[in-house]
Amino acid sequence: MKNIFAYSLCNLLAIFSLGASGQEESSIATQLELGAIFTSGNTKNENVKYKVTVDWDQAEDWDFQFTSDGFRSSQDGISNAQRLYHTGSANYTTNPDSYLQGRIGYENDKFSGFDSQADITVNYGRNMLQNRGNMALGLTAGFGVRRSETKLNTESVAIARLAANYNWNVSESADFIQDFSIETGSDSSIYRFETGIQTDILENLSLKFSVKVKHQTVVPISRKKTDTETAITLLLNF
Repeated sequence: MKNIFAYSLCNLLAIFSLGASGQEESSIATQLELGAIFTSGNTKNENVKYKVTVDWDQAEDWDFQFTSDGFRSSQDGISNAQRLYHTGSANYTTNPDSYLQGRIGYENDKFSGFDSQADITVNYGRNMLQNRGNMALGLTAGFGVRRSETKLNTESVAIARLAANYNWNVSESADFIQDFSIETGSDSSIYRFETGIQTDILENLSLKFSVKVKHQTVVPISRKKTDTETAITLLLNF
C-alpha cells in the first residue's frame, strides 16, 4: 500500500501521455510554498510547512498536475504532528468549457489513526464564469475507490467525489482562493476546505495567508474528526 500512489500515478500518466505524445507545444509551471518557525532556548520547537505544485500543460488538450503538501511539528525533538498529502491528476479538454479527469490522492497522517488513505477517481469537469475576466470557478464530479489502512484493518470502498475551485483576482496584486471537496463512501465522508488570500511581493514571489480544514465523519477511536491548519507562507513561482 505504501507504493500504491506512486505506482498508480505512473500508470495513469503513462496511459494518458499516449494521447498527448503527438502535441508539439508544452509548458511547465512550478510553484513552491514554504513556511517555517524554529525556536530555541527553554523550549525547542520546529514547525515546517511546504507545498509543491507542478503543472504540465500539453498544448491545447492535455494538462497534468502533481501536488505534494506536507506539515511537520515537533517539540524538544519529539514529533507531535506530521502529515503528507499528495495528489496527481490528468485532464483532457473536450471543449473550452469541459474536461475529463483522472485523479489520484494519497495521505499519510501520522497522528490520524490511519496508516494511510488513498483514492483514485474518474471525473467530469466544468469551467464556469468564463465571461468573468477576474474570476474562475472549476467544478468536478466523479466516482472511484478509496482504500484506508489502519494497524488492524484495510478497507476499500466505492466513493463519489465532488470538488470546487474558486479564484477571484481582487486586484492586480491580490487573489482570493476558495477550494472545497467531498469524498463520500459507505465507511465515511471526507470534507476538505481551504480559504486563502495571496498577495504579490515581487514578480515571482507572493505572500499567502490560508486556513485549511479537514473533517472526516468516522475516524478511529480516540481520534478527532476535524483538523485545522492556519498558515502564513511564501510562494515562489518559476
